[in-house]
Amino acid sequence: MYQFSRAIYRELAPFIVSPGRCTEGPGPHTKVLRACEAAVRRLATDRHYFARPARTLFGDIRIYFPMSAQRRAYDVVTRYMELAQRYLDANPVAAHDAMNGGPMRCRATTRKGDACQRVPLPHNGYCPSHQHLADTEDRELAA
Repeated sequence: MYQFSRAIYRELAPFIVSPGRCTEGPGPHTKVLRACEAAVRRLATDRHYFARPARTLFGDIRIYFPMSAQRRAYDVVTRYMELAQRYLDANPVAAHDAMNGGPMRCRATTRKGDACQRVPLPHNGYCPSHQHLADTEDRELAA
């Protein structure tokens, strides 16, 4: 999954503003790369609760680009985040394993409060036993 964040950074790196006189902490290039990696990681691990990943990432990194490069940055972020979402839709288990190093787990909790240990269905993140929770979420979103 990191190929998406690195591709965003590589394409945007020439347009990042140079650091000013204040050089404390990480520079703008490092901050943009970290923001890209964080957004892709969250998309892979928590995409059911990440409504607008491209908009969030662009909001995090837009301050590091001059006004003349803002549109290009937005287009690049949007394109690569859509590609990442398509990849996740096609390979949800493989993408999750690559990011976390372990298999996917159901998003629900048991009666004792522990996380459900079953493998979820790829389209909603719940196992067959907790499938009814996905239906409840759909009704809440519609209301």
